[in-house]
Amino acid sequence: MAVLEKIRVKFGLAVSIIIALALLSFIIDPGTLETALNSMSSKYDVGVINGKAISYNDFLGEVERYNTINEIVTGSSVQNEQAQKQIRDAAWQELVDRFLFIKNAKAAGFTVGTAEMLDLTTGDGVSPVLAQNPAFAGEDGTFDPQRVADFVEGIPSDETGRLQTYWNFLQTSVYTQQFYAKYGSLFAASAFQNAIEKKLAIDQNNATANVDFVYVTYPFEKDSTISVSSSEIRKYYKEHRNFFEQKASRDIEYVVFEVIPSADDIAATNDQMAKAYDEFGSASNMKAFLLRNSDRQYNDYWYKNGELNSINSDVNSFVFGKANGVSPVYTRGNSFYAVRVLESAQVPDSVYVKHILLQGTGAHQKADSLCNVVRKGGNFAALAAEFSADKNSAADGGFGNIGWMTQTYMIPGFESVITAKLNQPEVIDTRYGSHVVVVSRRSAPIAKKKVAILEKTALPGKETFNKYYSQANRFATIASHTEEGYMAAVDSLGVYSHRMSVRESTENYGSIDQAKEVTRWVFDAKKGKASDIITVNNKYFVIAVVKNIHKEGYTPLEEVTATISDNLYSRKLAEAKKAEIAGKIEGITSLEEIADILGATVENESALSFSSMGSRNNDPAFAGAVFAAEDGVISGPVAGSFGTYVFKVNSRENGSFYTDEDAANYAAQKAQYTSSQIVPVMSADGVVKDNRARFF
Repeated sequence: MAVLEKIRVKFGLAVSIIIALALLSFIIDPGTLETALNSMSSKYDVGVINGKAISYNDFLGEVERYNTINEIVTGSSVQNEQAQKQIRDAAWQELVDRFLFIKNAKAAGFTVGTAEMLDLTTGDGVSPVLAQNPAFAGEDGTFDPQRVADFVEGIPSDETGRLQTYWNFLQTSVYTQQFYAKYGSLFAASAFQNAIEKKLAIDQNNATANVDFVYVTYPFEKDSTISVSSSEIRKYYKEHRNFFEQKASRDIEYVVFEVIPSADDIAATNDQMAKAYDEFGSASNMKAFLLRNSDRQYNDYWYKNGELNSINSDVNSFVFGKANGVSPVYTRGNSFYAVRVLESAQVPDSVYVKHILLQGTGAHQKADSLCNVVRKGGNFAALAAEFSADKNSAADGGFGNIGWMTQTYMIPGFESVITAKLNQPEVIDTRYGSHVVVVSRRSAPIAKKKVAILEKTALPGKETFNKYYSQANRFATIASHTEEGYMAAVDSLGVYSHRMSVRESTENYGSIDQAKEVTRWVFDAKKGKASDIITVNNKYFVIAVVKNIHKEGYTPLEEVTATISDNLYSRKLAEAKKAEIAGKIEGITSLEEIADILGATVENESALSFSSMGSRNNDPAFAGAVFAAEDGVISGPVAGSFGTYVFKVNSRENGSFYTDEDAANYAAQKAQYTSSQIVPVMSADGVVKDNRARFF
């Protein structure tokens, strides 16, 4: 327990960040899905990785394992949606590593053996997973292998089994990272830039050209002499089919009836606020008062100037202005606020804490005795070394030292240390045991205040809720589950219909968050089907209609015919205008004459760079032609992205702003990018199918 607490308090989420995994909590009740999932076919698996079907239960097991690791590291569970998504992503990546990446790495000839693992965990070649883990840092802040040895030795005495769970996790991380290091070294070694390549890169990036040119834009109107045949479209589609891969999606329209508090609802909330406000200034038990009367509960926190702006700027201004006591009632939107200043003090942002942890029968009495010994001058470090159950708290080399704590980085139950007197021992009881605690240092105290905030937000009443439901029900009745009925309801009721392309992962519909139930209905429905009322967050009534269905695979030719036709037309137009201009200017040796013939003007670019693509004059086709052209000679025409160029290079200059170091850095960036694509490339061509969006 002491080691776990050390990990939680001293190092927090840093442990998980080191191995690039978001170890946040995820809690789900499997009973809501288990019965249905057991009867479903394999197409309802969470995914498939390299031929391995990942069932819902398999995936849930991984998620629960990561949740356990997170609780070991942080000592708490987080249950917001963002945290849930992060831990699901981490669990999925673990499965991809296990069933795809490591298998492919082994097939490529790489191995990580037992002796190698020993060296990576306890030998001379320790893995960054451990070497960069603050839990294993010595007194000087660098990796201390003895800390790892002590950790492993403590595993058998941990009755909870959590130390073993965490150690297994670390070993798996070391094992996986070693495969990544070896596989990535292939790409790092192959990304060699020889002297010729480096010189070419430097020359190209340092070269600029002074060029005069005539530019003629393509016409906006359609050229009737240029046509694209059906056979050309089919040929292009066949040759570029991979361009038209698509994920499953649905084209929908939907209407929203948002339940908004009425004037009566707001007035009622205002009355409630007024009644609570009368008692707010005199309430003796503020925690109980806010529990009964406020949407915001009591928070035993010392605020400094500016921190209350996130709640309400008027509240912050009152608290840190000259006024004291209870503020007036402030409003923002449908919310009402009042604040009461409870205490003012000079409070530090952080304190340096050391403790002696006592556990088991009689722990509090033992802590009292040791506290008296410390008060009388007893050596804290020596007492911690002898009596503390936490053998790993030794920040800066002193036994018992936990280190710096803040109000947001604190052992649960230690909150009072932020205002504790320096070097005055006290006993604090927490869920981990009884602690003899001493604050030995602190940051400079600043003015802070402890406040109570009375907050009430107007919510729709039953009558308001029924009013909007009645409107939605009228629409749904007219729609009558059909697309034709839906459009008729839009017209007859004058409701705005939103258009949207939806994928299985879609969660938000405009400003409506967490609307996955709409997505699930959309993907279960047939084309032309309109929904019943779908209630989202008990605040929105949604009726949707499926206009079109796009299956996973390749977009049908008929759906991309117009796009391909426009593409081929643009290419033909560019070549036709290039040929037309070439015929008009043949034999002419003056750009001014060419400009007159083409109805254009001569323009100049004084420093056209081959590496720059930011303006019209740096059209890739134009820039490439300029740097391949002969100086002083009229060149072109060149078919650009939006027009045709005829040009003459006046002069060139070679600067020195792009250096050997720049070229080397660019090569390194390309190598890094290549390595980052290892798993995505392995996952291509259907090797990995991620269906998690169907379930979460």
